[in-house]
Amino acid sequence: MDHNPSARQQPADRPPQPHPEPELRPGNGPGDTPQRRTAVIAGIGHWLPPGVLTNAELGARVGTSAAWLHSRTGIDSRHVVAPGVVTADLAVEAGRQALRSAGADQVDAVIVATVTPDRICPPTAPEVAARLGHKGVAAFDLGAACSGFLYGLAVADGLIATRTAERILLVGAETMTSLVDPLDRATSAIFADGAGAVVVRTGEPGEQGAIGPVVLGSDGAGSDLIAVPAGGSRRLASTTPDGRAEQYLSVSGPEVFRHAVKRMAAASQHAAALAGWDLADIDRVVAHQANAHILAAVGRKLRIPRGRMATNIQQVGNTSAASIPILLDQDAAEGRVKPGDRILLTAFGAGLTWAATTLTWPALPTTP
Repeated sequence: MDHNPSARQQPADRPPQPHPEPELRPGNGPGDTPQRRTAVIAGIGHWLPPGVLTNAELGARVGTSAAWLHSRTGIDSRHVVAPGVVTADLAVEAGRQALRSAGADQVDAVIVATVTPDRICPPTAPEVAARLGHKGVAAFDLGAACSGFLYGLAVADGLIATRTAERILLVGAETMTSLVDPLDRATSAIFADGAGAVVVRTGEPGEQGAIGPVVLGSDGAGSDLIAVPAGGSRRLASTTPDGRAEQYLSVSGPEVFRHAVKRMAAASQHAAALAGWDLADIDRVVAHQANAHILAAVGRKLRIPRGRMATNIQQVGNTSAASIPILLDQDAAEGRVKPGDRILLTAFGAGLTWAATTLTWPALPTTP
C-alpha cells in the first residue's frame, strides 16, 4: 500500500485534490491568514551498538594512555559496530524505537541524515523505509555532517508547512568508525557509531514539541578542515597502500575548535532571539557532542551554567548527525529533560555547516 497521501487516487468526477482544505477555526477562517503548520516532535528513540571500545583498549592499540585520550577529548569509551553492521542497521533500530514512541504505524517520508551511507549509490533512506514497512513513501538522505539532524528538522518542517507530508521519520545515523584510521589516535579517540531518530507530525507553532525557527549556515571556504579527501568524484578511492590515508577522515583541530565555538554560539543566540527567548531562561542546551572542550567553550560563551549543558560524550563519543537525537532521548528517559522545558539545539560540522533551533519539550512515552 502506498502511504504517500499525495499519491492516493481521487474520484473521477472531480479534479485532483492533493490535500484537504484546512480546518476552519479562529484565525483561520475566510479572509484570515491561515494558521501556519509546523513540525512537532511526536516520538523519539535511539540505538547504540552493543560493542564498546574503552580508552584502555584504544590506548593499547595506538600507543598512548587512557588518561591522555580523556584529557584531549573528554571521552572514556565509545560504541562501535561489529563487522558487517552498517548505517542502515542502526537507522532501522533507532527508527523503530521512535515510531514505537510516537505510536505511529505510518509515515509519509523518511529522511536519513548521514555522512556514512551504506553505499555512495543508492541512498540509504529508501532501504531504511522499506525495512520499517514504509515502501512507497518519499525517502532520501541528507548530508550536512554533524549539523545533519538539525538541517533535517528544517527540511521536515518545510515538508509539513507545504502540506507535502503529515508525519515524517527523521533519523541521524552514523558508522563513523568506517571513516577513521584505527591507528590515528586523534580521530579514533573521538568518533563513534550510533543512531537517533524522531517522528514529527503536523502541528501548530506554540504547542509543546513544535520546532522553532531553524538557523542554518555554511562556509565552504573551510571545506578542507574536516574532510575525507578520496572517495567522491573529485578523487576516487585508492586501493594502493600509499592512498589509504586519503580514505580516512582528517580534522584540523585548532581551526575546527575556533569555528565550532564561534558558529554554534552565534547560531544559538540567533535561534533564541527568533523564539523570543532570553538565554538565561533556557532549561537545557543540547549541542552536538563534538568534543568536551568545545562544549565547555560554547557554554562559557553563552553564559549557560554547566548543569544546563547536556552531555553524554564521556560514554558515547562523537556520533556526528546522530549525537543530538541520541542525547535528547537519553536525557528525556532519565528525567533530565521534562515536559515544558525550554530546549536549545545547536550543531557544527564539516562543510563547514552549522545550525540551531528551539523547542519546548513535549510529554512523550520513553522507549526501553
